[in-house]
Amino acid sequence: MSVDDVSVVLVHGAWADGSNWAKIIGPLAADGVRVVAAPLPLTSFQDDVAALDRALERIVGPVVLAGHAYAGAVIAATRSDKVKGLVYVAALAPDEGETVADVFNRGEPHPLAPRLAPDDHGLIWLPGTAFAAAFAQNAAADDLAVLAAVQRPISPACITVAAPRPLWKDRPTWFLVAEQDRMIVQANQRFMAERMGAQARAHPVDHTPMVTAPAVVLDVLREAIAAVRPGAV
Repeated sequence: MSVDDVSVVLVHGAWADGSNWAKIIGPLAADGVRVVAAPLPLTSFQDDVAALDRALERIVGPVVLAGHAYAGAVIAATRSDKVKGLVYVAALAPDEGETVADVFNRGEPHPLAPRLAPDDHGLIWLPGTAFAAAFAQNAAADDLAVLAAVQRPISPACITVAAPRPLWKDRPTWFLVAEQDRMIVQANQRFMAERMGAQARAHPVDHTPMVTAPAVVLDVLREAIAAVRPGAV
């Protein structure tokens, strides 16, 4: 690959791992795009940003950085100059001084959104019934089984830390607004996208479109790749 080729780094959110991006990785690789799914430990906000930075260190050349849900906060906290564009997939975008919890809890939640609380170990798990009810209500049964099986808990230390100045203030940004989202309601996503000055792309998809509507996610990622490619106008 040329040093000018655009790579894509995909970052999973809470209750997830890199396998959530499986339906995105294959098509992008078929396009000739180098793709990395950055693994987050979900142990603290600082740990997650450090893990992302380690993934970015492995890449040569420009990067489109994409984050789902909680990872929207993480991708905005890196300071890597390799990142030329940000893609938010039904993601959270705290401004400087805000926490993830602040923006997650903004507005009225969907009636089917799960109630979340730490367990006896201080970790937050998504209730099993929430995958079909709110996390990915449009998913097929086999996809739901995988989502539930691979879920990883998130620490409150990820969502209660004030965010630094977000990178979306300094980079071109795209935001896929999930109009059927029951975890982060559409109105909240539209508020964040408008505040960011992002290029918003709204579609009737659920909270996890990488799994349930991958073509929509791919369209936004390919748009971002084309826009940041060296020599693009």
